[in-house]
Amino acid sequence: MLDGTGAVKDKFDKAKWHTTKGTISICGPKFMNWSKGIGGGGAIDLVMHLKNYDFKTAVLWLDTLFSGHHIQIPSNKIKPKAILKLPKKDSTKLPQLINYLVKIRSIPLSLVRDLIHSAKLYADTKANAVFLLLGKEKRIVGAELRGTNHTPWRGMAQGSRKSLGFFRVKSRYPNKLVLLESAIDAISFFALDPNCMAISTSGASPNPAWLKYFINTEYEIYCGFDSDETGEKVAAKMITLYPAIKRLRPPKHDWNDVLKSKSNK
Repeated sequence: MLDGTGAVKDKFDKAKWHTTKGTISICGPKFMNWSKGIGGGGAIDLVMHLKNYDFKTAVLWLDTLFSGHHIQIPSNKIKPKAILKLPKKDSTKLPQLINYLVKIRSIPLSLVRDLIHSAKLYADTKANAVFLLLGKEKRIVGAELRGTNHTPWRGMAQGSRKSLGFFRVKSRYPNKLVLLESAIDAISFFALDPNCMAISTSGASPNPAWLKYFINTEYEIYCGFDSDETGEKVAAKMITLYPAIKRLRPPKHDWNDVLKSKSNK
């Protein structure tokens, strides 16, 4: 491995190597750079030191060098999977949540109630709206959060894994699938066109990991991202990746704005 870094073995000391970083001694899995006063353990640490690579790049470099050989990655270098931590449910905050969605967002009360009763939506202790992301076998894999107070706020529950699932609303027999940037947009579009499946991508994303499973199905698929610079760019990229997807541009900034404008007439 050291040969691949340009290091030269010392003629007299088998444990000693001359490198661009100075003289290094190797003893089992340990190394010591006497010139720099730096030591470490394992091939990954050594490559990071000699080639100024980050951890990921060092692993890839070693994988290329030793293709077909297993590389032992120290357990302290492996990032643990984030554990999903959903906000605590607080039913006493439901009136504020309902008021926000119905009065401020113009979403029909019946639709809000259906979402609550189906356990896809609840209020947390801060009266935030919690829209659950469901994966295989309706397993909860995350949640979109939306503030219902005067200060606009949105986010994701800690440990959410958007690659494993999504928030959606759908009719019994949807005639199309529409991708939206948020749960509120998905609900808003469904309120405008209930003969569909409206899915939130939880942010403008051109290629959600689960999207490929809907391609080449019976669904006509549309990208309904916002009418702004980000929405247009991400929609264009999505359509480049999946030419079968069509652009469905909201006539206002987003579909909730469209819903509100129709409700105020």
